[in-house]
Amino acid sequence: MILLAIDCAASLCAASVYDAGTAKELGRSVRDLGKGHAEHLMAVIDEALTQAGKTYADLGRIAVTTGPGSFTGVRVGVSAARGFSLALKIPAVGVTTLEALAYEARHAFGPVKVLAALDAGREELHAALYDADGQALCEPAVLSLAEAVEIASSTPLALAGTAARLIANAVGVDKALQLGPLGATADIGTYARLAAGKQPGERPKPLYLRAPDAKPQAGFVLPREEK
Repeated sequence: MILLAIDCAASLCAASVYDAGTAKELGRSVRDLGKGHAEHLMAVIDEALTQAGKTYADLGRIAVTTGPGSFTGVRVGVSAARGFSLALKIPAVGVTTLEALAYEARHAFGPVKVLAALDAGREELHAALYDADGQALCEPAVLSLAEAVEIASSTPLALAGTAARLIANAVGVDKALQLGPLGATADIGTYARLAAGKQPGERPKPLYLRAPDAKPQAGFVLPREEK
């Protein structure tokens, strides 16, 4: 099975073409954009397919990062994945940034419990706790730093994500913690590998752990004239 994985959840706009039968990546394209994922995603996908020597007709599955991450980026990626799934009549599978970061931590440190956490601002962390086999012990949720420190202090584990150092510093030097990866998203190949091992189910949808900052403005609505 040939799988296309796409990630727009953070600053990267990335695509990977992965052969699940041989467990090998055939092609990839990664651009560090910050913003503008919608304008670049199709070109990034085309670059990955060209490098792999594949076309859309060769694809058997779509994988996409569902967040937590950038509201706009996640929405762009998930919308594209669902569109490809519908047009190509193939399943789409979602993978969260937190499970992907935890996977990379286990790959680096061996079988270990992992607290994957992203600094979401406003003194909030978006976090999830995984066991040594990658099963979620605590599903993705909004935590305070104090709550994350309590988890990290209670059991041996590794910390991954942009909030890893913040948590480790709050725990203190007397507690040995393994750190890494420290980014906002995982390597695109990690999403492809995880998605290849999942059973397709419901269509992927964005994982939003809090409401968007942008809200509709009602102050500019003009009153309707009475006739």
